[in-house]
Amino acid sequence: MDDVIIIGGSFAGLAAALQLGRARRKVTVLDTGLQRNRFAGHSHGLLGHDHKPPLDILAEARQQLTRYPTVRLVNARADSVSGALDNFSVLTGNDESLGARRLILSYGVADQMPDVPGFAESWGTAIVPCPYCDGFEVAGQHWGLVWSGRQSHNYVKLYHDWTDRLTVFADGHDIPLDIRADLAGRNIAVVDGRIIEIAKNEGHTATVYLDIGRNVAVDILFAHPRNKPSASLHESLGLATVDTPLGIALKVDERRETSMPGIYAAGDLANPLMASVTTAISYGATAGISAQQSMLV
Repeated sequence: MDDVIIIGGSFAGLAAALQLGRARRKVTVLDTGLQRNRFAGHSHGLLGHDHKPPLDILAEARQQLTRYPTVRLVNARADSVSGALDNFSVLTGNDESLGARRLILSYGVADQMPDVPGFAESWGTAIVPCPYCDGFEVAGQHWGLVWSGRQSHNYVKLYHDWTDRLTVFADGHDIPLDIRADLAGRNIAVVDGRIIEIAKNEGHTATVYLDIGRNVAVDILFAHPRNKPSASLHESLGLATVDTPLGIALKVDERRETSMPGIYAAGDLANPLMASVTTAISYGATAGISAQQSMLV
C-alpha cells in the first residue's frame, strides 16, 4: 500500500510528490498528460523558469523526481476511487488496483470552449485568460476582453497596469448602464453584438467577427470561458464544492484538505480564480506536506 496516491501529475501533483518523496513516503502519481496549459507556448511568472515552455518544465520536474526511489510516476487515469481514511482504493485505466492511506486530487479543470469558429484553435496563443501569465509580452498594445459577467468589470481595472488600449466585446451580454458609464469614463470602447468567429493572425493578434457585420482586430484577446473538473472522482466521493463565476471548485481548508478526512486537493481543481503555475506549485507542496504530517504517529 502507498502512503499517498496523487491523481493528476501536472504542476500541483508533482510539487506534492516532491515533498512526499523527500520525506521518504511511498507515492504513486497517476497522470494522463493532458495539462491545462499544454496549449501555451511559454509559461511566465514562475521564478527560475520564466518564459520556458510549460511542457519542458514538467519534463524536467519528472526527471528530477527519479532521484526519489519511493515516488512512482504512472501514465494512467484513475477510473474510480473508494474507501476512507487510511484505506483508499483506486482503480486505474490500466486495470491496476492501488491502495493508499491518503489521496491528493490534482486532476485540474478543462476549459469549456464556446461554439465559435476559431476560438479553440486560438486558445493559448491569440486568446488567453491571465494577464499575469501573458500581459508583459503584449504590454502597451491593443487588448480585447470578451465580457462574461460582472467579474469582467474587475478585469478592466486590472488590465490598466499593462495597457491603456482596451476594447470590450459585450458578446450578447446586457452590460448594466452604470458599468457602461464607468467604461466610458475610462475611454474603453464597448462593441455590442455576438462574436460569430475569431480569426487568428500572425503572433498573438486576432480579428473578432460580430453578427452585426463588424470586425475588430486586437493584438491579444482575453476571455474567461467556464470550466469544469477534468474528472468526476470528487462527485463519487461526495466531496463538498463551491460555486465560482467560472465553474465549481473543491472546497478545501488552509491545509488543502477536502471535506473528507485524508483527501487533499490542489491546483486549479481547488483554486480556479487564481490559476497560475506558481500558485499550483505552492498549493501542491502544501497538500503534500499536509498529507505527510497527517500520518505522523
